[in-house]
Amino acid sequence: MIAIIDYGMGNLYSVSKALERMNVDYIVSHEEAVLEKADGYILPGVGAFKDAMAILTEAGLTSFIQKIVAEGKPLLGICLGMQLLFDESEENGLTKGLSLLPGKVVKIPDTIEGNTLKVPHMGWNDLNIRNQSPLLQGIDSGYAYFVHSYYIDTEQGDTLLATADYGVDVPAVVGKGNVYGTQFHPEKSSELGLAILKNYIKIVEGE
Repeated sequence: MIAIIDYGMGNLYSVSKALERMNVDYIVSHEEAVLEKADGYILPGVGAFKDAMAILTEAGLTSFIQKIVAEGKPLLGICLGMQLLFDESEENGLTKGLSLLPGKVVKIPDTIEGNTLKVPHMGWNDLNIRNQSPLLQGIDSGYAYFVHSYYIDTEQGDTLLATADYGVDVPAVVGKGNVYGTQFHPEKSSELGLAILKNYIKIVEGE
């Protein structure tokens, strides 16, 4: 069973509907006693990093998420939920993240080499596969739907599973051990997103 972690800043409806379309058993909760019953987790997110971490910490979910990862249970972060997996973010002042993956969340620059970039990065963008992973099994390319103004700056190349070119190499899919993340919304990314979610379910089920 999949648990969608509800902390009040997630795209719960669209993620839930995607799991329903795949006939996946899931729960949506913020209560540890309920969440503990799950085999794998999805951490969605829409909004600001600082606000999200404050809510997670106040609810005791920061330590819970770190605990379930330490126990070896799979975790998938989506959009802001992916950014929360990393060490820290510069959004609205430096804020510590969950530190499950190494890296820092930084602003997408407005200009690069004299070229102006529209921020936020919004719309469809092509994925460049960097490293193989069970999360990307059967996927060698495709377009995904992005909506974000910040991206991950990391020197850990093996963490980068796929990137998207937006003036900078935007980490689009990340993963290490039992922790995974997508900067884009797989539940809104047509067949590509559905394939990634199906692969994640297989990981949770141990296939």
